[in-house]
Amino acid sequence: MTTAADIMHAGVRWIPATETLDRAAQLMRELDVGALPISDQDDRMCGIVTDRDIVVKCVAAGHDPSKVTCGELAQGTPRWVGTDADVGEVLQEMTEHRIRRLPVINGDKRLVGMISEADLARHLGEDQIATFCEHVYAESR
Repeated sequence: MTTAADIMHAGVRWIPATETLDRAAQLMRELDVGALPISDQDDRMCGIVTDRDIVVKCVAAGHDPSKVTCGELAQGTPRWVGTDADVGEVLQEMTEHRIRRLPVINGDKRLVGMISEADLARHLGEDQIATFCEHVYAESR
């Protein structure tokens, strides 16, 4: 059985909710990633900020990314899976919630990795990828 731990990208980094969006963008550039999990003061995930969020919800809205925090952009309940979740559970979580990046936590509820579309493409069969794309990218009806 292939698990989330088998397909995840390990070594993911947090950004504190109090950190500004310009710093988040700089960290994304340094790490060559498009999303960062946001941590609260207790090192718990309270959201995810993406490069698209910064552009659409901050810059395009006329806000200054050096004055808006990651926590201000965090919305809703973050989704995640455990390291032992099988690929079916990973795909269900991502398709059901139409998300493209999924944090992975260990038994201590600590962030240990991230599963992206690229990770899925490297580890799943064509049929599984096609189903994922159909559900995540299809327009809402």
